[in-house]
Amino acid sequence: MQTRSQTKYENTIAKYEVNIDFDEASAAWKKNKKSIGNGQYKYICIAKSATKEKLCRREAMKGCDVCKIHAKQQSYF
Repeated sequence: MQTRSQTKYENTIAKYEVNIDFDEASAAWKKNKKSIGNGQYKYICIAKSATKEKLCRREAMKGCDVCKIHAKQQSYF
């Protein structure tokens, strides 16, 4: 004899297959952040350096995606 909770479990059928690559998701999440230790992160500037075409990597201002230097320039992409 089945209990009420057992029949509820049988009636729920998985509709979607979930396939998440957590390593890839973690790398994508960390892409615009810099580790400051103890499991904490800070956002980094998303502007590209004019000379080397690399990301700036300075700490971004609060509420903004860029650092102080690139915020003044207004052309950070």
